[in-house]
Amino acid sequence: MPEATVVLRNPTGLHARPAKIFARAAASFAADVELVKGGKEVNAKSVLSVLTLDCHQGDEIRIRTTGDGADEALARLVELVETGIGEPEES
Repeated sequence: MPEATVVLRNPTGLHARPAKIFARAAASFAADVELVKGGKEVNAKSVLSVLTLDCHQGDEIRIRTTGDGADEALARLVELVETGIGEPEES
């Protein structure tokens, strides 16, 4: 099962807009995608599930993928988080 740990860089963490962007990106892959923070695991294709993780800037999250296209999905989602999920980083 491919997985990677990343740090949220965007100033607002995974609030509604970036959670929606992340979930849509995850849903664009056939692979199953889980997002993990602490001991809680959620379906990353669900905006509401992603929001329940209450992720903030600087938090470490783990992205896990399984199934068809798992490696490609993981690479794309890691890149998305590392580039701020569509939001500029604060200076």
